[in-house]
Order: sequence, then C-alpha cells, then structure tokens
Amino acid sequence: MDPLGAPSQFVDVDTLLNWGDSCEDELNSSDTTAETFQEDNIRSPFLYNKVINGKVVLWKGDVALLNCTAIVNTSNESLTDKNPVSESIFMLAGPDLKEDLQKLKGCRTGEAKLTKGFNLAARFIIHTVGPKYKSRYRTAAESSLYSCYRNVLQLAKEQSMSSVGFCVINSAKRGYPLEDATHIALRTVRRFLEIHGETIEKVVFAVSELEEATYQKLLPLYFPRTLKEESRSLPYLPADIGNAEGEPVVPERQIRISEKPGAPEDSQEEEDEGLGVDLSFIGSHAFARMEGDIDKQRKLILQGQLSEAALQKQHQRNYNRWLCQARSEDLSDIASLKALYQTGVDNCGRTVMVVVGRNIPVTLIDMDKALLYFIHVMDHIAVKEYVLVYFHTLTSEYNHLNSDFLKKLYDVVDVKYKRNLKAVYFVHPTFRSKVSTWFFTTFSVSGLKDKIHHVDSLHQLFSAISPEQIDFPPFVLEYDARENGPYYASYPPSPVL
Repeated sequence: MDPLGAPSQFVDVDTLLNWGDSCEDELNSSDTTAETFQEDNIRSPFLYNKVINGKVVLWKGDVALLNCTAIVNTSNESLTDKNPVSESIFMLAGPDLKEDLQKLKGCRTGEAKLTKGFNLAARFIIHTVGPKYKSRYRTAAESSLYSCYRNVLQLAKEQSMSSVGFCVINSAKRGYPLEDATHIALRTVRRFLEIHGETIEKVVFAVSELEEATYQKLLPLYFPRTLKEESRSLPYLPADIGNAEGEPVVPERQIRISEKPGAPEDSQEEEDEGLGVDLSFIGSHAFARMEGDIDKQRKLILQGQLSEAALQKQHQRNYNRWLCQARSEDLSDIASLKALYQTGVDNCGRTVMVVVGRNIPVTLIDMDKALLYFIHVMDHIAVKEYVLVYFHTLTSEYNHLNSDFLKKLYDVVDVKYKRNLKAVYFVHPTFRSKVSTWFFTTFSVSGLKDKIHHVDSLHQLFSAISPEQIDFPPFVLEYDARENGPYYASYPPSPVL
C-alpha cells in the first residue's frame, strides 16, 4: 500500500494471467485439447508448448508500472527520446535515472544497455534503440529490430533476471509497421524461450489499446495454446519465419563464407572449368564470396555447363522461393479438400502421409496452389523418414494427376523429400494406373520405381501399416469390403481428418 492507504499503482507480474490460460474456457469448449485433436496433424515450426505459454503474458497497460526484474525502455541513440513509454518511465523513476543515463554515453541502434530502476517497482531498466523504418532498407530494419529484442533477452539472461516487461520497441515516430514489427518481436521471444527458457520465468508484453489487437491476432501463430490453434494458425505464418533464433533470413542476400580464405575449394576447380570465369572476391584477402550472377547461372543450367554443386545451390534457392510463397499464400481452399493429411506411423515407426485421389478435383482447382499446399504441409514432415499412402479408390479422369504436374512437383521439392521417402503404397490401382505409373517411374523420374508398391486390398496394406494407424475415408473401407469381402469391414474406420 502507498501512503495514506492508497492502493499501489504498480502491478505485480505474478498476478497477471499468462497467455496459456487466457481464453481457456473458450478454447476447451471448442474441443481443442490434445486428447480430442482431430484436425490435420501438420505441425507448425512454432509448436504448442504449455510450459512456454505459461511464461508469456499479454497485458494492456504502462510498462513503467510493472513490478518485475526489468522493464524495457525504447529510446533514441542519445537515450533522450521523448515518447510516451520513455516519459512515463522517467517520471516514475525519478531524476536519478537521467544522471545514470549520462554515464552510458548513448546506445547504438539494436544494442541494449542497463540502468537501475530507481523509484520504479522494477529493479532494472534495459534501454534499447529501435530502427527508423524505410521500405527500401527493410532488411536492415528487420535485422536491427531483431537485435533489440535478442540483446534485451541476452542481457536479462546474463544478469539472471527472472522476469522482463517489454514495451513495443518500434515506437510510432520511427515509422515501423506495427504488424511487421510484432512478428519479429514474438518469434524472437519464442525462439529465445525455446533455447534459454529455464533462465526466465516471465516475459510480459505491455501494450497500448491500439497495439493490443495486433498482438492478440499474432500471438497464436507463435504461442499456440492448443494443437488445433497451432494447426489453424499455420497458414498465416509469414514467408520469413527467421532462423533457429528468430533472426530474419533472406536467402538471396546471404554471403557464403569460405572455410579457407584465399584458398580455392575442391569443387571450385570443376566449377571454373565449366564457367570459364573467376568468381569475385570481396576485400584483398577474399574472406567471403557472393552468390554470383543468378541470371548467368540460369543460362548455364540450360546449356548444361553448370557444376553439380552449383546446380544444387540453384535448386535450393528455387525451392526456398516456393516455400516462402507457400507460407504466405492463403491455401485454405486446397486444405478444405482433405486430400492430404498426416496420420499415424508404419510398422517401422515412420510417419504416414495419406493422399486421397478422389478428393482432388484436378480440373476445378489451381494446380500451382495444390503444389504450394503440398510443400506447405510436407516441408516439416520430410525432414525425417516417411511413407505415402495414395488411395486411388473410385477416382475418375477428373481426379487423375497428369505426368507433367507430377514431374514438376518432383523437380521442385527439396532433396530431403526424395531421400526420406521410403515407400509409396498405391491402394486399389487399376490396370491403366499401373501402366501409367510404370511409364512415369521409368522415363520421367529416377529412383522412385523401387519405392512404389501396388496394393490391391487393405489386407495387403495392413502388413506394412497397422489399421489403427491410418485414418480411412469411409468410401475406401466400403469399397474394399465390397470388392474383397466383409472381413475388412471389421476394421472400424478412424475419424476422417
């Protein structure tokens, strides 16, 4: 209590509702717990994590009022900025804060510096400087804003701080788009808690009324509160979700660092023979090499003159572009077809992916979007071994994927898709589909023929995958029971995703 019995204006962070418990009744009433999860079981790069959610708080209020180990002040490089956050902190902390700031001699953009909290409830204040935003220098601004959040968290970790209260670092006067900045803030905090979560007990996002709606909208993308919310949020993640620490990644602008500066690499001799040109080196000692002329590389690919290593780099860049587009585009119309979903595991413990041919209206949908959806779903699955079960059951000519599309898909996807695909079970094939498959795997693609297994009955499939590990469309079970006898109908269908 303050003097004269007035209640304290400061707010203890331990009394605030954490993100994991927010709207709990509403989420549970929507049948979204892990036990009842029946949606597409495609995992987000930001997994549902109850422990991490319990460390995060979204609070509408003045960050200066938080009773926690440290609060964050957003300022300019001279640490004299006059914005609502700074002015409130200065007013409540008292005159000693200004004297302490003069000893710091400023702070560069993206850095973080520490002072005492003085008259605040918080013991410390972490000062940081957000970037000025200009669209032509967007990449630099993203990197600087990431550094602000990362350096604040790193400083908190080094000082063994148990709780941190964040203001919105990108102040309005610096022109950073709020939604773009919020993506960076949330994913950076998320990645830090994944790696160093044991060092911090609470992270509070203190927002204004204008900022609250944006945070409410984007928090589920990075801190999903249930498995269903995780799956529902996945299509809305931006193209760039950063690296393992949340740092922005721009593949086309990355510099490749040579392992032995100034020394030619083994593969470089072969590449030089094909290209007939010298790669440019930066600086007098050639410590880094740029990607090279992309247009020239594409021309050389067509002429068959590019080395294998360069071809692989070019293919990876192309796949990354498809992946970025897949993560940014609205693919809900393709997802609603329920033509591709993850189910259980096979007898070897490998992930089982199901493709339902009858659910693919080839003539009615945009097949480029179908390819994007396949990449969107499979990118995280293909990092480890998996198998495909394709139900050709009761398909018509309007459901058949032509060889040009399949060849394009095979050429676009990353090498991990091909390396980790261990089997394709082609269920209920027709004579025509067997012939088409033979021609395609013989003349169009290599390395796939030995992985194709034609399965005439579900009984054959069950020798590789237990029936309870597959979610069957009801018409597949009905067809198999009709064609192969009622024995198969004794397997109860799992809920269709």
